[in-house]
Amino acid sequence: MHYRNLWALSLSLILMLFSAQSKAALTIEISEGFDNALPIAVVPFQSSDRRVQDLAQVVSADLKRSGRFKPLSSGQMPALPSELNEIDYAQWRPMNIDNMVIGKVIRLSNGFYQVDMRLVNVLRKEQVMGKRWSNVPEASLRQVAHQISDAVYEELTGIRGAFNTQIAYVTMLRGAKQRFYTLEVADADGYNPQPILKSSKPIMSPSWSPDGSKLAYVSFEENRSQVYVQSLDGTYRKKIAGYRGINSSPAWSPDGTQLALTLSKGGNADIYIMDVASGGLKQVTRDRAIETEATWAPDGKSLFFNSDRRGQPQVFQVFLDTMNVQRITFEGKYNSNPEVSPDGRYVAVVHGGGGYHIGLLDQQTKKFEVITDTFLDESPSFSPNGEMILYAMNKGGRGQLAVVTVDGKTSQTLQVKNAEVREPAWGPYLNR
Repeated sequence: MHYRNLWALSLSLILMLFSAQSKAALTIEISEGFDNALPIAVVPFQSSDRRVQDLAQVVSADLKRSGRFKPLSSGQMPALPSELNEIDYAQWRPMNIDNMVIGKVIRLSNGFYQVDMRLVNVLRKEQVMGKRWSNVPEASLRQVAHQISDAVYEELTGIRGAFNTQIAYVTMLRGAKQRFYTLEVADADGYNPQPILKSSKPIMSPSWSPDGSKLAYVSFEENRSQVYVQSLDGTYRKKIAGYRGINSSPAWSPDGTQLALTLSKGGNADIYIMDVASGGLKQVTRDRAIETEATWAPDGKSLFFNSDRRGQPQVFQVFLDTMNVQRITFEGKYNSNPEVSPDGRYVAVVHGGGGYHIGLLDQQTKKFEVITDTFLDESPSFSPNGEMILYAMNKGGRGQLAVVTVDGKTSQTLQVKNAEVREPAWGPYLNR
């Protein structure tokens, strides 16, 4: 939960589940791209089954959103090969295409599908990768497309792709007399949104378990903030923090055995660590200032958190073996909501100064850089490969999501029609 929202925890609230809200799919607008993006052709996959969405469209959109690739439109393609022997390489030389993805989708006699794909180096006139997926249900074809995107991305960049992942976020729909909140989980490109929790009261701070099977979040359903853990399949839900005062900002440890929380049960907002199995608590910070928004270092040995112990919100790091605390951010008068990259190199924060933007601290070079130019940014969340940051912002008076590459060169907006969307969290890798 964002530091500026902490005061909202004192609101008196009443739970009322509701059932009538349509699925709210995110739509994506890509606003910028790399000047040196790599041209690539993702040829429409051959299929005799018209019910099957062209997987190439999904792959092409994935690669384009990464900012590293510039897919050729199908209308510009000189031919639509689906096999190696159908490629006339001379046709593609004028197109400045170095790499090409071809494939086909075959409906099997059992009603499932077989998907074949090949990545071809056009200059060397050779296949560099080929994969097959067998007995794929129709409902899983889009996931296969994301897996193809991941494979192509890793082969050509050396970095594992993060297209076959999920994001969590909260939508807010304004009714005539009240607001309705939904905690949603969707594919990383915004498709296939699934409601996890619906409430007439605010839902905040979703946090993914490391295995991607559960979410911890803050709900106000019993007239005050409380922290819940819920499985994505709906078979498990448990209130794990309902202490007097503030219960907020859950964050899973890298091994999934502990949760960092902000609790004020001692009279002041401090950072605690809860053992998930036993519920045992360990108090980490003891300061008269507000201490909140803890996030774990990737090695699990320290926490980054937000504190105004120096008079203004800044990010600090506490080492759990010694409990020594050091200040991390010094740029400007406001830095909050820290999020550490999966490799531990970067710390993303909400940086105040002429508005609120996403700032990025490189812990190796100590360079601090503001990487967004959107409005009222908050809740940064790294993709599992550390290449992009998902965050919330305000556009046209409405809460929306946006994604920016860590170098700030590519950005995209994710919006929900007729609803506001906030509190994003990018999930972990799914199984290969």
